Amino acid sequence: MNPLTLGVLYGVVTLLVMFSGMPIAFALGTVATGFMYFLMPAASLDTITQNVYEEMASITLLSIPLFILKGAAIGKSAAGRDLYSAIHAWLHKVPGGLGIANVFACAMFAAMAGSSPATCSAIGSAGIPEMRRRGYSPGFAAGIIAAGGTLGILLPPSITMILYAVAAEQSLGRLFLAGIGPGLLMVLLFSGYAVYRARAEYTQAYRAYQQTGTHSAYLEQEHFTLAQKMEMLPRVLPFVILLIGVMVALYGGYATPSETAGLGALLAMALIALVYRVWRPSEIAPFVTSTIKESTMLLLIIGMSLLYSYVMSYLHISQSAAQWVVDLHLDKWMLLCVILLMVVVFGFFLPPVSIILMMCPIILPPLRAAGFDLVWFGIVMTIVMEMGLIHPPVGLNIFVIKNIAPDIPLKEIVWGVLPFLLLMLLAVVLLSLFPQIATAFPDMIMGGQ
Repeated sequence: MNPLTLGVLYGVVTLLVMFSGMPIAFALGTVATGFMYFLMPAASLDTITQNVYEEMASITLLSIPLFILKGAAIGKSAAGRDLYSAIHAWLHKVPGGLGIANVFACAMFAAMAGSSPATCSAIGSAGIPEMRRRGYSPGFAAGIIAAGGTLGILLPPSITMILYAVAAEQSLGRLFLAGIGPGLLMVLLFSGYAVYRARAEYTQAYRAYQQTGTHSAYLEQEHFTLAQKMEMLPRVLPFVILLIGVMVALYGGYATPSETAGLGALLAMALIALVYRVWRPSEIAPFVTSTIKESTMLLLIIGMSLLYSYVMSYLHISQSAAQWVVDLHLDKWMLLCVILLMVVVFGFFLPPVSIILMMCPIILPPLRAAGFDLVWFGIVMTIVMEMGLIHPPVGLNIFVIKNIAPDIPLKEIVWGVLPFLLLMLLAVVLLSLFPQIATAFPDMIMGGQ
């Protein structure tokens, strides 16, 4: 059978199995095993366990459960709430300051957790009720948290970038550094929109009050004394120090990513024990249980995705698809647009983990041949996958928000995230025009490639 025809069949069967409701990991494993049975030598079935084990026996992947433990320790304790409250207290006088506080809180928590759903859940559970209590429209409040949560896969330590580093055979340290500039750009874009939208909603509320006497919480002024602001700092500073310490250890060359993940997890557990007196086994159990569940799910998806990619490679599906893209003789930037469009479409149905491990064997060879920096592309691809996290019909963060704020209609959540999708698209355009936003920092710290 023609490899391209075989590839189409492979993709169609995969979608049918996924739409049947089977979990992603089992769906990928089932399709891969089925094609191995019918189209590969019988002896290949005996190597399934060995292939999965060898692909997962990477020291880089060891950092995933450790980063998840660090995020769970902070997110499931009162640390996330205190972090948010302190930022809000210091920014409350800025127009839209509460929205900006949520964006900043999402960014800081994302840099400690490395997970978008965890960031949405931890910050949104406190942030959405607070914003709505102060007059923010439900869709606007939901959009800020859903979009802010996507920073979890862009700002280091990003689990998604760990997987991309493995799949693309790129330096993880360089990828982490490359994510800082675009991450700050996204924070600025989201914060700027929060100021604009908050001012518009405030003006609307003020006019309604003048015309009809309808009172809005927007019109209430909240005040924090300097003493109150200073009182909040001691509970937040340890986690800021943790974040800075982990970054220094990683980028200063004092520890590998896996060692840094272990150090971060241990320090986070120590800090919540010291600051929040969380040290009893019954109090620590939720962190460990959550880590085991999420790590098992992710690693199972990774293992099955790698088996799926192995079958694609053996049957020459990925090589033929890459050659087909090259034979189109597209302009360099048109090639990038086509590939990113493919990523967006896959993002409607698949999580970033599966997209990276399934698509990298196909899309990276043409991009490398076209002269693109694969570290830069990893950042652009991450932002596009972030768009998938808040893009209907299957945006994961949308459903996380719906879970923590069930009274907000799904329609309002979707309309609330659309402006942030446009801001992400703007970020991709800016990165294409000015790639130094991503590449300057790693080149300065680690030297040019």
